[in-house]
Amino acid sequence: MRILLVEDDEALRSGLCEALEKGHFAVDALPAAEPAEHALQHVTYDLAIVDIGLPGIDGFELIRRVRRRGIEVPVLVLTARDSLEDRVVGLDQGADDYLVKPFEMPELLARMRALIRRSRASAGAHLSLGPLALDLGNRSATLDGAPLELTGREWGVLEQLMLAAPKLVTKKKLADSLSQWDKEITSNAIEIYVSRLRVKLAESRIAVRTLRGIGYRIEEEDAAPD
Repeated sequence: MRILLVEDDEALRSGLCEALEKGHFAVDALPAAEPAEHALQHVTYDLAIVDIGLPGIDGFELIRRVRRRGIEVPVLVLTARDSLEDRVVGLDQGADDYLVKPFEMPELLARMRALIRRSRASAGAHLSLGPLALDLGNRSATLDGAPLELTGREWGVLEQLMLAAPKLVTKKKLADSLSQWDKEITSNAIEIYVSRLRVKLAESRIAVRTLRGIGYRIEEEDAAPD
């Protein structure tokens, strides 16, 4: 999943990026509202974490502009302001949740998961294809009812393929879904993640087909005749 983090405190921004990446999130971290507004218009994010006390345009105004443009990304406000008035203003502007600094990382991660589950619920939080099932909210997969162990990037590729099925997904879209501003995912890396998925799905009827020069499609193969 791809997260936008808007935080002007360099130390906190760096620490949050490290923690979120360990949690298998792709993170675009920006220090101000103006570049964040641009990013939200051109990139599809699963969640935005927004500080209020930003230089220039503050977080409240960023949220207001984003909602005015019809961008429905879940927004978690992260701020040192703890007054009731600030919480009410943030929620009224379009934020979905509010967490006051200082905070514990497990609580932040739990709130993130809850917001993502909530946003996915309207589009269907569960996907299935034959014996393969994905729970998008909990980021878990099963194959024939057994847990399917995936790395964060393997999950990201599988999620995009399942969301698009039976249509194909281009390599560029897969790369964009996993990349960060400063860490671009290459086509060769996508090929490696797809290859690893094929190994993990090898004993099932689920196949990842390559459309050479275009992208990939996931499908269920016909069962072998008796």
